[in-house]
Amino acid sequence: MSNLKVLIVGSSIAGPSAAYWFAKAGAKVTIIERFPQLRTNGQNVDIRTVGVTVMRKIPGLEEAVRAKNMPMDGFNFIRDNGQSIGTLKPTGNPEQQSLISEYEIFRGLLSQILVDLTKDNENVKYVFGEQVKSMHTNDDKDGPITVEFAYGSPTSDYDLVVACDGANSRTRAIGLGQDVPNHIKSLSMWAAYFSVEEDILQGSKLGLLYSAVGGRCMGIGADPSGPNQATLITFHSPNDPAMQKFRDASKQGDAALKSFVAQYYKGAGWKTDQILKGMLESQDFYASEFVQVKLPTFHKGRFVLVGDAGYAGALGSGTSLAMAGAYVLAGEIGRHKDDLAAGLRAYEERMRPIISDLQKVPPFLSSFMAPQTAWGLWLRNNMLAFICWSGILRVAERFFVGAATDVDKYNLPDYEWKA
Repeated sequence: MSNLKVLIVGSSIAGPSAAYWFAKAGAKVTIIERFPQLRTNGQNVDIRTVGVTVMRKIPGLEEAVRAKNMPMDGFNFIRDNGQSIGTLKPTGNPEQQSLISEYEIFRGLLSQILVDLTKDNENVKYVFGEQVKSMHTNDDKDGPITVEFAYGSPTSDYDLVVACDGANSRTRAIGLGQDVPNHIKSLSMWAAYFSVEEDILQGSKLGLLYSAVGGRCMGIGADPSGPNQATLITFHSPNDPAMQKFRDASKQGDAALKSFVAQYYKGAGWKTDQILKGMLESQDFYASEFVQVKLPTFHKGRFVLVGDAGYAGALGSGTSLAMAGAYVLAGEIGRHKDDLAAGLRAYEERMRPIISDLQKVPPFLSSFMAPQTAWGLWLRNNMLAFICWSGILRVAERFFVGAATDVDKYNLPDYEWKA
């Protein structure tokens, strides 16, 4: 692989992860990012299962993640008067995680850690403020891809183009040459993430989770930088017109989106007014729809997808899939040496069953997190109070989390890398 010239599109988790492994195999890597700098905001993410396995294959990464872990002792489910319903805490065993991960970190911090592992490597080059405009395969089917860039970088040939630019990938349709939106399924959920300057937790490291009718769920967690971090997750019934209103607001920019979210959560109870005030004042607001990407193939010719661009929608396991996909892609291409097509096929064959498993939506997720009706919320609260009181919470966690707990379940291979 020492002569392989690779273009990676996207600098968030999947991109620098792929850069690390390709560089370790001796490839020459260029990473482009359409934003002018690395995005260090975003929600907290979990590293689980295959993600933990891959993390431990990178020297120093587990220690770096632990050093930047969210300062969280668990989550306390509360009623609208602030009274506790039940508390969910980590197991203390990273080999058998609960709904609270032992490796919970802000997305931007994890991206920064991964970039720091690769930015000084002589085989890796980062280019910000750039994106792909077009791609053309040379007349020889086995030849490189000619890539034309949108913002001034010279047109160049690459042996492999890897799209790591998220569920809304701008590169996917160019590379696959098909109507990709037909393979994107909405999960009828959206979330907003932002910091709140007011310390709603009053110094506690125990996060708070509150649910209101209408599928509205609010979470507040501690942040080592000072303010609290807020997450608003909203579950909609099928064909709810409010879902389209969220999409319409998203197209109009942050101001319109904040206005929509504030209106939708108005009157939800508890500390909603304080949280919404913090949202309207926040400088790091971000919101997105939850979707699943289910494509008939992850690659075409010398173009391939990794992470959310190819298989978004693994709730709670998207980061782990991105890290695993990057590792397997570089590993299989290296293992097949001069046969790039065989390496890409092997990547897809090995990742398919893992993706299929982790993309399963936990049963009754919306009913558990944020019921639609007052009756459903009353029933959920009382059931949750009972399972917390009775000591069977760990059994319930296994039911909801499912396959997302076992670290070594998927038996990823140990690849040989260039010295």
